[in-house]
Amino acid sequence: MTQKANILLIYTGGTIGMIKDFETGALKSFNFDDLLQHIPELKLLDCDIDTVSFKNPIDSSNMNPSYWKDLASIIEENYNAFNGFVVLHGSDTMSYTSSAISFMFENLSKPIIFTGSQLPIGDLRTDAKENLITSIQLAALTEKGKPVINEVGLYFEYKLYRANRTTKINAEHFEAFDSLNYPALAESGVHLSINYDALYKPNRKKKLKVNYNLESNIMLIKMFPGITKETIEHLFANPTVKGIVLETYGSGNLTTEDWFIEALKQVLKKGIVVVNVTQCSGGAVSMGLYETSVALKKLKVVSGKDCTTEAALAKLMYLLGQKITPTSFKTIFETSLRGEMS
Repeated sequence: MTQKANILLIYTGGTIGMIKDFETGALKSFNFDDLLQHIPELKLLDCDIDTVSFKNPIDSSNMNPSYWKDLASIIEENYNAFNGFVVLHGSDTMSYTSSAISFMFENLSKPIIFTGSQLPIGDLRTDAKENLITSIQLAALTEKGKPVINEVGLYFEYKLYRANRTTKINAEHFEAFDSLNYPALAESGVHLSINYDALYKPNRKKKLKVNYNLESNIMLIKMFPGITKETIEHLFANPTVKGIVLETYGSGNLTTEDWFIEALKQVLKKGIVVVNVTQCSGGAVSMGLYETSVALKKLKVVSGKDCTTEAALAKLMYLLGQKITPTSFKTIFETSLRGEMS
């Protein structure tokens, strides 16, 4: 007889955990201990589900690294007791949190599936039930006694993505997320279709290590036509900043004005890490491909390749927290650690 999978459902906050007060019309959080009353279909799943909730569930707009550490701690404390984890999270910053968790969990060999919804569980037209039910099914999926998914995933509207490849692309449609540089890991239709070639292959011989040291003193600068010398010099002069992610044009291009290149030289001399990612939803940075990125390549700016902005920020926080030597930093950042870049 096959043993049932144990799944831990973790509620951090967000729309999915809301129900409508039919007297006032307002949305409010419900007690996750009463989950089965709201979604009786969960009783039909072939797994045992335990639930835990943040003491004070938060809107995902308030999410920050201290909450990431709280979430990581819950998973680490329960890691050996459960076969998989489903994290309920607000959609606005889900790609940031799930990317960060992917870097924090080294040698992960179990599924951590993030999901949420555009409409509350208590809404008649909600997408919450399907997202939650299928996320649990995916987290419980095993073959030959081993989990099929062994990474941090994000499930939304019939597709499971590698979490650190995702970006929220729509605030109104149910298809809220996309992964433009990497295929879906699974699709839900009449059957669950798994893309085995796309799945992350874990090294089960290595022991799980959870990294809690994250450096939050970083900055994201989106380049735009007309950005001024004064603005850049002011931002670059911030004495607390340890790393900068530059969102550049196309394949990693930006202005070649002398003042900008000089400002960049000065910030690099201080030992501040500068990472180049593209503003485009899909595609990759390829420094040196055009004249407007040759200077960045010569300055040894770090290439984010085809990383999302969310993954680049999370990876920068994680690597700066590891106290890696400046000589090794560029090489390590430009290497795929959790399948976040090609």
